[in-house]
Amino acid sequence: MTQRHSDGAPERASAESAVQRALDDELPAADQVVGYLRRHPNFLTDHPEVLEVLSSPASDRGDRVVDLQLFLVERLRSQLAEVNQAHDNLVAVGRLNMAVQARVHRATLALLSARSFEQLIETVTTDLAVILDLDAVALGVEQATEELPPVRLGGLVQLELGTVDDVIGRGRSVTLVKTTKSQATLFGAASSLIRSQALIRLSVSRKTPPALLALGSRRPEQFREGQRTELLTFLARALERCIRTWLKLPD
Repeated sequence: MTQRHSDGAPERASAESAVQRALDDELPAADQVVGYLRRHPNFLTDHPEVLEVLSSPASDRGDRVVDLQLFLVERLRSQLAEVNQAHDNLVAVGRLNMAVQARVHRATLALLSARSFEQLIETVTTDLAVILDLDAVALGVEQATEELPPVRLGGLVQLELGTVDDVIGRGRSVTLVKTTKSQATLFGAASSLIRSQALIRLSVSRKTPPALLALGSRRPEQFREGQRTELLTFLARALERCIRTWLKLPD
């Protein structure tokens, strides 16, 4: 009788099984994986591609089982709501900036439309409050001597020497302040209403004393530290040029 030779299949299967067991031994155990995920709760956020190979747990396996798909859907909904809120905030800020820009442009045109120096001062101290939607606007100029007390003539205020540096800050051109203090010197009868103010330095001419433009609002958030001041500075520079032109002053 002729003896058949083995084709080697059992040996190959055994070898493959041994290799697989060796590979499995190198992989972390389930409790190690769970421990790692607990120590790194953002793992799936940082590696979302892993979700594609995971099977979601069934929702009917008991109260202790969390539906991963539901969890992911809720997270996506939350993220989408945050994106929508950020978009809405950005649109609102953009619209507000456009409105403020339009008001400053109207205020600048009003300054340029004055037909005399007296009308320019009246425009600053009366019309600008309406155009800029504020409660009070004042123009302050330091006096040439320390012997005279501060004097208020309508919206034009004569200030003590050094006041501009004191209220704005030495070396600064604009100060935005959220305040509850009375600003009687600058805003007169409207001082009790003012809850925020913008104080802008005016450098009219090398031959004129320091001056400032004071904008006051009853809204506490109208002016606050950190806001951009380019438009306010633009308005102040336009006012400086108008004053120089009417008084025929050098730069």
